[in-house]
Amino acid sequence: MSNTRTHKATGAIAIASTLAPGIQWQLEEIRVHLSAVGAAGDLTATLDHGAGTAYDLVILTQDMAAVTDFIWHCERPMEFGADDELDIAWANASTRTYGLEIVWKSI
Repeated sequence: MSNTRTHKATGAIAIASTLAPGIQWQLEEIRVHLSAVGAAGDLTATLDHGAGTAYDLVILTQDMAAVTDFIWHCERPMEFGADDELDIAWANASTRTYGLEIVWKSI
């Protein structure tokens, strides 16, 4: 039995999505699809560390200016604690419709 799960978000405004499972987990993949080529600005994935802001870490930065489909796959799964969260953000200045998927597993 697979314990793979997917956090999904969609819209046509800024991306501000948080994955906070509340259990120990590992990040497998981040996927973003846009309805048309994105505008300037970076998509970011940030570890919001449960131990406090001194441990927060930007783990991914991707310029979306010429992108419609983006997949980021961890070479090795990244492990997160039960109090850790993953924040995904992008300004989406051109109001493209997006589909965001974060693939993760409980550990």
